[in-house]
Amino acid sequence: MARRQLNFNRRRNSGRALALWAIFFILALAIAPPVKHYFTQRAQISALNSQLASDHKALEAARQELLLWQDPEYIKSQARERLHFVLPGERQYIVTENGTNTDTNEGTKVANSLTDGQPWYSRLIASITEAG
Repeated sequence: MARRQLNFNRRRNSGRALALWAIFFILALAIAPPVKHYFTQRAQISALNSQLASDHKALEAARQELLLWQDPEYIKSQARERLHFVLPGERQYIVTENGTNTDTNEGTKVANSLTDGQPWYSRLIASITEAG
């Protein structure tokens, strides 16, 4: 008879364990979506904070540039540099080449064989036929 009670207690204990595991499983299912939303919202908050920091840096740079543009000497220097303005009595020299002398009139065989007096469509047809 003692064996029957022991087996009955085992079944009862295994039923309790199963009920406890079922409660934990249901609890985990109930808690999982809010936890997921929490972590996604934390990620969004950190992304927005980093964007806010970069926007503050850009705003500070714009304020510094605004202060520069309020200086008349800076405006003169920018006009000289960007728009090539000169004061009365000054001469401005603009160097257009790097100082290297390259021959830009080399061309290809097809371009050299064409004459300049022909209309554009004749030169186009001739270059197509010569190129193959």
